[in-house]
Amino acid sequence: MDMKNVSKLKLLIVLALFATIVSCNRSSNDGNTDSATGWKINDKKGGFQYNTQFKEQETPPGTSFIEGGTFTMGKVQDDPMHDWNNAPNQQHVQSFYMDETEVTNLNYTFYLDYLKNVYPPDDPNYALIYKGALPDTLVWRNRLGYNEMMTENYLRHPGYANYPVVGVSWIQAVEYANWRTDRVAEMALQEAGYIKRDAHLTDVNAESTFSTDTYINAPSQTYGGNTEVLEGGKRNQQTDAEGNPINVYASRETGLIPVKYRLPTEAEWEYAALGMSELRSYNVYRGRKKYPWDGQYTRSGKRVNRGDQMANFKQGKGDYGGIAGWSDDGADITAEVKTYSPNDYGLYDMAGNVAEWVADVYRPIVDDEFNDFNYYRGNVYTKNAINEDGSVKIVTVDEIVYDTLPNGKIVARDLPGEIARVPIDEDETYLRANFSQSDNRNFRDGDKRSSRYYRESFDETEGSKNNDTRKMYNSPKHRVELDSAEGKLIREYDKSSNRTSLINDEVRVYKGGSWRDRAYWIDPAQRRYFPQDMATDYIGFRCAVSRVGSKSQNGGKRRN
Repeated sequence: MDMKNVSKLKLLIVLALFATIVSCNRSSNDGNTDSATGWKINDKKGGFQYNTQFKEQETPPGTSFIEGGTFTMGKVQDDPMHDWNNAPNQQHVQSFYMDETEVTNLNYTFYLDYLKNVYPPDDPNYALIYKGALPDTLVWRNRLGYNEMMTENYLRHPGYANYPVVGVSWIQAVEYANWRTDRVAEMALQEAGYIKRDAHLTDVNAESTFSTDTYINAPSQTYGGNTEVLEGGKRNQQTDAEGNPINVYASRETGLIPVKYRLPTEAEWEYAALGMSELRSYNVYRGRKKYPWDGQYTRSGKRVNRGDQMANFKQGKGDYGGIAGWSDDGADITAEVKTYSPNDYGLYDMAGNVAEWVADVYRPIVDDEFNDFNYYRGNVYTKNAINEDGSVKIVTVDEIVYDTLPNGKIVARDLPGEIARVPIDEDETYLRANFSQSDNRNFRDGDKRSSRYYRESFDETEGSKNNDTRKMYNSPKHRVELDSAEGKLIREYDKSSNRTSLINDEVRVYKGGSWRDRAYWIDPAQRRYFPQDMATDYIGFRCAVSRVGSKSQNGGKRRN
């Protein structure tokens, strides 16, 4: 090979090495370079900041992962009651997380302790906050039974610490989920160094609280604007080219702010209860399972524990606990969580123990003809309230919003430090195809308003255009009003003889059967309803969290 060809070969090798180095440099910077413009992301000098290293949503504390899928929602067994309010229909739910167990007395008393410390009930300004969150312990009383031991001890005694909380209304369950969201987010930001460590113990009071929504929308007003807390973390602070602090607060783009806790929808709860993770074909779902476990019976068929009951429910002709020492369900009232085996998703007590609130407003029909994806009835869309200067409106200690419920109880809706919410208006609905109003609880619910011709045929009643449920769901409307002069509540029963239903916009679905129920009700497809502002000794709840990112937990990798 002559010198000329050798020189060309050397040049080609050098060019190839240069191209490889450039390629490696580019690939190493791909995560921090905008593919559309070529501009840098996460530049130390400033500019757009984004978590390009985010891999996987962390499993929220106390929950199990439920991979979403399509299933047959509704009762596929015989319906001897002929309710026809849970006819089989095909639904699809996205992946989500659900509490392994019901919320326990220990969980809930921790919440009560927080409220007592932050909003002292001996202060008249805050007394109703703590009182409104207290479970109704009187649900245990029976006019012909002695249950005072449970009335006095069930909620707080350590002997019942890990038993499911009861006496909690749907409204109280929602408020607990909101509180839990803030506490989990607060801890995540402390651990990431954005918030002063232990601020929740040393710097929190009624005028200095943490709200997730406030931190996202107006972070400088969190903790009452206490900069010592907001800038007191141990994270290395970034500065721009001129030395000014940047990225002082975490945003959604950081991936650090957890997704909110909430009550599961009815479709999510039923899907999770069935626990059919081992089945991959929709056609074999229908009729495969009657309970959260395999088989058609309530007793175990496994050799190790053959004959043992698989859940806590009322057996036979009214057997609460069974013959002492014999193989029965081992509980006469509720049982400690995790007493029985979990289902295939790792969820405990999805049948029996306590029935559970879900998010949905009750209607006899599930309108799968309109929607078969993440079905939920109960959407009331709101938005942040805005001040005249364009800033979001933060609730102050003088602006706490209380709601007087139909049963006379008073609960706090908006607490200090939270963002005030208002219904959406034409700014969000004008010429929009997917929704047209804030309150959608009555959408296609079977009454005359659901008809395309309702405007011509509908008869307005009671002189109220806001009474959307009208004739079909016109349950009694009891009146509770505060007499400002006397300082007492006036309670008036609705004595109208024209009521035709117990269903209205304030009744919610509960699922799962309880220690008081026969085996008929522990089928996950069963659905019943109860007023959202009332409580019982057999309804509890558990929380859910939506999944962000990939459907499965394999990081969204391609399977082929």
